[in-house]
Amino acid sequence: MNTGNRLLAEFIGTFWLVLGGCGSAVLAAKFPEVGIGLLGVSFAFGLTVLTMAYAVGHLSGCHLNPAVSVGLWIGGRFKAKDLPGYIIAQVLGGILGAVVLYIIASGQAGFDPATGFAANGYGAHSPGGYGLGAALVTEVVMTFMFLLIILGGTDQRAPSGFAPLAIGLGLTLIHLVSIPVTNTSVNPARSTGVAFFAGGWALGQLWLFWVAPILGAALAGIAYKAMAGEAVTHGIVERSKEL
Repeated sequence: MNTGNRLLAEFIGTFWLVLGGCGSAVLAAKFPEVGIGLLGVSFAFGLTVLTMAYAVGHLSGCHLNPAVSVGLWIGGRFKAKDLPGYIIAQVLGGILGAVVLYIIASGQAGFDPATGFAANGYGAHSPGGYGLGAALVTEVVMTFMFLLIILGGTDQRAPSGFAPLAIGLGLTLIHLVSIPVTNTSVNPARSTGVAFFAGGWALGQLWLFWVAPILGAALAGIAYKAMAGEAVTHGIVERSKEL
């Protein structure tokens, strides 16, 4: 698979993650009488990754997340030379997803992206009022566990074909735990796309949702290599594509 095709797959996959996941929060979470709530939003994010894993996982690996790409690189599953292209494609896909979501959401009278666009935040902008320290720990630990699930599920010694289910359900669980704290990022591309529309406070706090997920992912890459041994470095391309 050539590089252009892989980057297009990452772009489209991240577009779908932001539109589907953040769209569920913006458009459906509090919809009168039939709102899907926190549980529904959590499943929506998990389903975006699950569906794209089957749609484009065999093309690009379905990272859809700069932190995932970094974690796979640290874990020996991804080449450093491919990181810049993947990250750019993911961020641009996330921004396009936010653009489409904004066009849809702004069709409702009184819509204000500064108060309701699924942006990630801490302190006054945390759904549950959690401070910077709690947000930092949450994002590092949740991304760490997400990458462990990805690295373990795509290890060549793991049962074949089940990685997308484990990863999608893992992301669902992560959202169930951490939406009240930060609105759940674990993905800098997801955070960046909506922050552009939420405005000043979201852009001002965006640094955390780059630093913490990448740190958590890098630590997971190191930890999994330590647990799994040398065999983890085999099949760098083949099994990572099962994401």
